[in-house]
Amino acid sequence: MAKSQRTAVVLVAAGRGLRAGAGGPKQYREIGGVPVIYRAMEAFSRHPDVFAVQPVVNPDDTAMFAAAVAGLKHEPPTNGGATRQASVLAGLEALAKHEPDIVLIHDAARPFVSDGVISRAIEAASRTGAAIPVVPVTDTIKITGESGNVEDTPDRARLRIAQTPQSFRFDVILEAHRRAAKDGRSDFTDDAAIAEWAGLTVATFEGDVANMKLTTPEDFVREEARLAAQLGDIRTGTGYDVHAFGEGDHVMICGVRVPHSKGFLAHSDGDVGLHALVDAILGALADGDIGSHFPPSDAKWKGASSDQFLEYAIERVAQRGGRIANLEVTLICERPKIGPLRDTMRARIADISGVDISRVAVKATTSERLGFTGREEGIAATASATIRLPFDEKTWSM
Repeated sequence: MAKSQRTAVVLVAAGRGLRAGAGGPKQYREIGGVPVIYRAMEAFSRHPDVFAVQPVVNPDDTAMFAAAVAGLKHEPPTNGGATRQASVLAGLEALAKHEPDIVLIHDAARPFVSDGVISRAIEAASRTGAAIPVVPVTDTIKITGESGNVEDTPDRARLRIAQTPQSFRFDVILEAHRRAAKDGRSDFTDDAAIAEWAGLTVATFEGDVANMKLTTPEDFVREEARLAAQLGDIRTGTGYDVHAFGEGDHVMICGVRVPHSKGFLAHSDGDVGLHALVDAILGALADGDIGSHFPPSDAKWKGASSDQFLEYAIERVAQRGGRIANLEVTLICERPKIGPLRDTMRARIADISGVDISRVAVKATTSERLGFTGREEGIAATASATIRLPFDEKTWSM
């Protein structure tokens, strides 16, 4: 592909997804713990050959959209129309000021588009001007009449299932959409059909069977099971930390500022709960410990907030393609009392980690006045983390 080609994306996300069942528009429902639209947008937002992603949304979904794709780079969303065809035109018009050379048009309900498909789409449009990803039909197809009787059996060797992203030279597909709207044609089921109607030759390129569209409740069930099966390497790590009390008027525990008659003696903020949790996550990854990643000898960590340590550990899991299954912290102290702040701490850990609060536990106990915690000289914490990683046979030995 010539380096001069500038590629943009229209992400169509204005539909209501009624066939997917209860739970709101399907593009905002979670699959594998991640919103469908986030998965669909992320692949384009991070692709090196895409300079702009233009979302098209229902105006009623503005807040839901912003929450679902937080952290991803995209253009300000534009409002969709009454049909998918109208929504695509709205997205194309919004991109016109950027004058892209190539545009990819993708359904937000296809959350598993790969970098390979995106790259092939860009190359195909650059070469042919109009192209769509396809996969072969493996089942025998029957054409039936109004009575339900079979009228014909087409040759499946010539049949293909069309997917998105469908890719085009920007100027030609924008003109085709404008012509269709002017002529009152609103019955096209995809952008390739509009291109065909406008007289363009539409090429095909290799799609991906995993790049399926989520349509029914059964689709969600199947894909949840597929994702779970992929993350078959289940690991558990444990962590422990302790800090002595010193001068101060508060302590940081599990990311929460807790008023107290003393403070922690520590290089960072001394958050024993988060420190133990970081060690548990790194242990599950077999990736050293908190001291090897954030050595206390490094002055830049002096007084540092421990939430950044936990964010780092969570990102290490994400880099391995993994997910957090459960996080648990047990605090050992006489005072301060943890019970009244337990759910606040759970919520803070969940927020830092990007997991649902139902996957976070915070417990507390005393040492029955025994030892340094019993004498109120400091606080100890233990933690455990359960993570799921993609199964890799190469790391297993018999």
